[in-house]
Amino acid sequence: MTTFAIATLGCKVNTYESQGYESALLDKGYEEVSFKDKADIYIINTCAVTNTAGAKSRQKIHQAHAANPNAIIAVVGCYVQTSKDAMEAMEHVDIIVGSDGKSQLADMIEHALIHRDKQIMLHDVRQVKAFEALPIHKFEHQTRAFLKIQDGCNQFCSYCIIPYARGAERSLKEEEALRVATDLVKNGHLEIVLSGIHTGRYGRDIHTNLLHLMKRMVNEIDGLKRIRISSIEMNELSDELLMYMKEEPKIARHLHIPIQTANNTVLKNMNRPYDVEWFKQRVAYIRSLMPDISISTDVITGFPQESEEEFADTMKNIKEINFSFLHVFPFSKRDNTVAAKMSGHIENKVKKERAGKLIEISKELYDNYKERFIGKEVDVLLEKMEDGYLFGHTSEYLPVYVKGNPEDLHKMKKVVIQTFENDKLYAV
Repeated sequence: MTTFAIATLGCKVNTYESQGYESALLDKGYEEVSFKDKADIYIINTCAVTNTAGAKSRQKIHQAHAANPNAIIAVVGCYVQTSKDAMEAMEHVDIIVGSDGKSQLADMIEHALIHRDKQIMLHDVRQVKAFEALPIHKFEHQTRAFLKIQDGCNQFCSYCIIPYARGAERSLKEEEALRVATDLVKNGHLEIVLSGIHTGRYGRDIHTNLLHLMKRMVNEIDGLKRIRISSIEMNELSDELLMYMKEEPKIARHLHIPIQTANNTVLKNMNRPYDVEWFKQRVAYIRSLMPDISISTDVITGFPQESEEEFADTMKNIKEINFSFLHVFPFSKRDNTVAAKMSGHIENKVKKERAGKLIEISKELYDNYKERFIGKEVDVLLEKMEDGYLFGHTSEYLPVYVKGNPEDLHKMKKVVIQTFENDKLYAV
């Protein structure tokens, strides 16, 4: 039997797309194996957000060729789209697909198995207007399923390559989103994570919006226990959407809202559409509706010209906002972005030192947030067995270890959190 393996780098949208490639190849009768194993076909789903992601993409290509020099190697996604010349010059690559044409990848692989000719599909992604759907019915070995409902970005933050990698904003048709979500629930996924490059801008090109889709999912999909928003910008969180979150228990009480920096000068240089004071006001409003909600964020350290005083201001404001946890990234210079052309680039050592300080703050914030839940009853979606416990996540995306029966796996269960030990929450 023809075997294939997939390596996925980057975001939740890539995770969803890799599942689409897997589903398409399984439908053709191929067998999936680990990327570490010898396979007939290797797919590397690439990322371009940082220089490190690009290097990892190249590393995976070499790893695949070393495992099987005769394998078909397909590279797809953001790094391909933004590094066309480097990809075309790379040896051992048989199929090159950028950010459009992904739905044709399985057919291209089938062709390559017979003809072994190099295939390249790279379009001007800024001209792509239609959302490209992939065939997905199930996420293997997962209780939680991702659903990509949006692609592309029109924001052009000064540091970000994604508008060049993913193109303009476009949305999955609402009826198609409902159909896929219904299939996922029928196949055992109790939680659906709505994902996109700009999830909160879903529907603006097709005369609907995220709130309308969520309401229809809650009202029309039997068996759906929880809807989670993967990431959303603060200026995309309307009062109406927040009120619905408060009133509807099926909407997860977790919002990942990227702030990127918490200093107004740096925010302006980043071309972010808000200031720190407004962001704080919105956080306060969200917590007035849902006091225990988890609000996490992304932060970039060492943006060009960021002074020690500006970074200190960011640390102070991060603590005041009291996020539940942070994802911290040292600034990565991406070619063709505005930030790449700025003066005053920060040394890597300084960027990493600043990141380390924020990571320490994040641990303190996260520990404090977790401790607030001791003694509280929560709903946990039990996902797997780990260290003799049932393991799952609460609505707030808190990881919890539960004493219980393995028969409860892949179910939603009410538990009471008892202790917080060694960075872990335990419940019964």
